[in-house]
Amino acid sequence: MPYRRVRVVGLFLLSFLSLPLLAQNTASIRGVVADSTSRQQLSGVSVRLQTAGGGSTVGTASDALGAFRFGELAPGTYTLRAVGLGYGSRTETLTLAAGETKTVQLSLPVVSLNLSEVTVLQPRDPNQSLAAISHIDQILRPLNSAQDLLRLVPGLFIAQHAGGGKAEQIFIRGFDCDHGTDFAVSVDGLPVNMVSHGHGQGYADFHFVIPETVEQLKVYKGPYTARFGDFATAGAGEFSTKTRLDQSQVKLELGQFDTRRALVMLDLLGNNRHLFSKKPESAYIASEYYFTNSYFDAKQHFKRFNGLAKYTGQLSDKTSLTLLGSHFTSNWDASGQIPERGVREGIISRYGSIDPSEGGQTNRTNASAVLTTALPHDAVLRQQAYYSRYNFGLFSNFTFFLNNPVNGDEIRQTDARNLYGYTGTYDQDTQLGGRALHTTFGLGTRIDATDVALLNAVRRVVTDTTISGRVNEQNINAYLDETLTLTERVTINAALRADVFRFRYRDQRNTSDSVSGRATAARVSPKLNLYYQLAPETQLFVRSGFGFHSNDARGVVRDPEANVLPRAIGYEVGSTFKPVPSLVVNVAAWALHLQDELVYVGDEGITESTGPTRRFGVDLAARYQVTTRLFADLDLNYNHGRQVDAPAGANYIPLAPSLTSIGGLTFKAPSGLNASLRYRYIDDRPANDDGSITARGYFLLDAVLNYTHKHYQIGATIENLLDVEWNQAQFATETRLPTEPVGTSVDELHFTPGTPFYLKLNASIFF
Repeated sequence: MPYRRVRVVGLFLLSFLSLPLLAQNTASIRGVVADSTSRQQLSGVSVRLQTAGGGSTVGTASDALGAFRFGELAPGTYTLRAVGLGYGSRTETLTLAAGETKTVQLSLPVVSLNLSEVTVLQPRDPNQSLAAISHIDQILRPLNSAQDLLRLVPGLFIAQHAGGGKAEQIFIRGFDCDHGTDFAVSVDGLPVNMVSHGHGQGYADFHFVIPETVEQLKVYKGPYTARFGDFATAGAGEFSTKTRLDQSQVKLELGQFDTRRALVMLDLLGNNRHLFSKKPESAYIASEYYFTNSYFDAKQHFKRFNGLAKYTGQLSDKTSLTLLGSHFTSNWDASGQIPERGVREGIISRYGSIDPSEGGQTNRTNASAVLTTALPHDAVLRQQAYYSRYNFGLFSNFTFFLNNPVNGDEIRQTDARNLYGYTGTYDQDTQLGGRALHTTFGLGTRIDATDVALLNAVRRVVTDTTISGRVNEQNINAYLDETLTLTERVTINAALRADVFRFRYRDQRNTSDSVSGRATAARVSPKLNLYYQLAPETQLFVRSGFGFHSNDARGVVRDPEANVLPRAIGYEVGSTFKPVPSLVVNVAAWALHLQDELVYVGDEGITESTGPTRRFGVDLAARYQVTTRLFADLDLNYNHGRQVDAPAGANYIPLAPSLTSIGGLTFKAPSGLNASLRYRYIDDRPANDDGSITARGYFLLDAVLNYTHKHYQIGATIENLLDVEWNQAQFATETRLPTEPVGTSVDELHFTPGTPFYLKLNASIFF
């Protein structure tokens, strides 16, 4: 036995002392990927390293500072290839000697869209399997408004029902997400969804974003990604604004219904001026003014102003800084939802109003700072602090004269909010058993301090108060995300997220424990995802995860024992593949089980529960380059959802679509002429539990034509080319009209009419 112990110790010491010798006999590569024009570092670029003669291949991706590394390489000759979405590839041949560390600078040029160059692999973020699809869409799909940005999410539909100033309803994966209850949205790391909002939980007003400033969209469907917590049950969308402007721009738009819009985007630094360092820096400002009276009988007087200022700079080789400030304000009149019988009986026209005094105003001011630092041992620390000041006021009348036969049922909802937040992530690339391991640890908090109220009103004059109080809500979250490359073909992603919520509500009129109080709740959400690279152009995936959405603090403190963080369990199997070089396809069969669709109804100040629900479906997204100039795209989404505990025939999920589709043809000529013809389709669907009331589907065609020159652009857009009568937002609502007997009511479909034929012209100057 002593001899064996001495032998083991000796072998261990020999191995330990051999490490420096092994290091001397291996080589490594370190590099940085940058934009060839702006010299700004590029993150998420796929970098592949292959031994000479077409041998084995290893891969990685550039980090937040554009850096990448390959270690423990045998001496010899290698081929290094970098490719990023929207950029041309770069290939270099490197010869490595024993003990050598070679440094490489890779500059990638921006190139025009060519689907044969698009890759399906996302090594830095494998859960972003829709990355290729999203990149193609941003180039091909025309953007007319902030709402169109949300439509870039494959399979997502929106509907407006308050004059254009209110947040849209969101439909995705069999969810009527209302204004954002089950779909998380962020812009430059700023959360868009509002907790405990005066109008509805998860309210996501996206109108503070200027469409022309958006550079990137990352889409994540399902609850499979650890950095998303509250509201990310059906999925999440991350928008990023431009880090720099290629050129300054002035744009004017004129359209029917007294529509006009002006846009100014100014590059402040160009390529040679600097603010804080001699490294690559950029800064720009953008502002937008929009006005329309819309197509309703009563003029909407909708006004919106947006302003944005952004700085992005590399302070040193290891540090970058991003500063952002923005302000948004809007006010409008609204015609609201109208009853079918009102139009049928000739009381109002299709574009009329029962209560023309509806409308509202809102504003939001944002400030954000992001500091990204490279640390030893191939680690990157990213820290963001942000603040938002938000105000909201809305006059609505959903039941007309049902509750108050004399003065009507108009309500006013208000929200005056301060939002503070911090997110920090630590990313590191290491080895585990000779396999590449990417680790992300995230830590964050968000604090919402808001005064909310629900008031009764008559023609915008407040008469009394239903609810008025102060909400203080904090979320503290942490997650650990590990991505391990098991083989050249197999990658596994496992993560664990923990969220703690602290709710506090103090009613200004009733401070009793039954109305005011405190509560704490927590949720742990594991994720497990597997990816298999069947071939260079085919990736298979199996994903699973737990998620949740929170409830309004006012509902929580009234019943702290209730399930205030209902859990969602999701899983899916699918593939991203290219059957031919010019065709990119993403398909997924999915299922999602929600423990309880518990929602605080801001219109009434109550909490509603429909119990557990179950959904499953299939998503298909295809992008095809027919010729060098002609592109085709198709999104086809089938969803089936039911309430679990309700009896058959009364278990429909109201307003949840079962079949949706978006698609079109886009022509892009080298001369600068571009044209697009697109369609939107959503089927009829139950508007209530038993399906006795039907929300009506529609098929619409939109068209875009523009000509782009180096110094200018002119164009035209047409919405609803065929002038179809269609409904945007639709609800089954019990109401009473002023001409109907007191004590009676009718439960039927109420709707906001969709846009008729709408022509808009635009002209831009670039300088």
